Amino acid sequence: MTQRGVIFLGSTEIAIDLPAPSTEVLPGIFWGGIDAFPSPAYWAYQVLARRIEGKTVNYRLGHSLKEEVGACLLGGHGIPSSVGLAAFAKLKAKGAFSENVPSEDQLFAWLSEPLTIDGRQVRYRFAKQKSKYLAASLRALAISAAPVGSGRELRDWLLAMPGIGYKTASWIARNWLDADDVAILDIHVLRAGMLGGFFQSELTVERNYLELESQFLRFSEGLGVRASELDAVIWLEMMSSGATVHRILGRRDDQGVRKTRASIHRANQSHPNTSQMPLLI
Repeated sequence: MTQRGVIFLGSTEIAIDLPAPSTEVLPGIFWGGIDAFPSPAYWAYQVLARRIEGKTVNYRLGHSLKEEVGACLLGGHGIPSSVGLAAFAKLKAKGAFSENVPSEDQLFAWLSEPLTIDGRQVRYRFAKQKSKYLAASLRALAISAAPVGSGRELRDWLLAMPGIGYKTASWIARNWLDADDVAILDIHVLRAGMLGGFFQSELTVERNYLELESQFLRFSEGLGVRASELDAVIWLEMMSSGATVHRILGRRDDQGVRKTRASIHRANQSHPNTSQMPLLI
């Protein structure tokens, strides 16, 4: 048996058939209903529907690897997406990603200038820290060619740079290479995995990133969709459905399932407000 979802494109109807809700995606993980947010079937349907409608997420931010590194380094980890994008646009306009690598002091001076966002002046947080990290990364990129044979190869190379951990390195690699062998595991994707059962509740991104990534990649393969598309769609849907997600978490707490919220709370403490809104640019 299967379950069917329908995409309407004008007067055309396109059917998407997925396995029955009681069928296993992976051992112990069931497809669930297409309309049952956030079931595996729901995620598969969302990815396939967006692909059919031509609404796949365009997540590359830069026109060069230097720009991609800069955009991702300047965003996430407590920095609102609008602020990270504004800082990236300012540095790009200043020539920070040209052949002449700016000094750490110059980057700090630029990042210390107020940013204008929606008609108001905003200060960029962590200007000193991020200017140090960005200067080191730009020097490294100027000295040697980054390996681009695979997302994982580029990700592992980026990890040697100060201030770049697994999440940021995976973000850069996924964006630049359209890679399906890495995953960007932020709080939204972690929540989806805990609620959908494809992440083990006792694992955390700060201690078990590679194990969680492996689980995510196996899950995307089980669904028959690209990991890069799934990552982006889950992030967008979970970020947009905060109230629903919290209701589900609250309901699970009432039922005595507290490990999910504990894992998410630990991840929140380590990665507060890890927004990836630049994925949508």
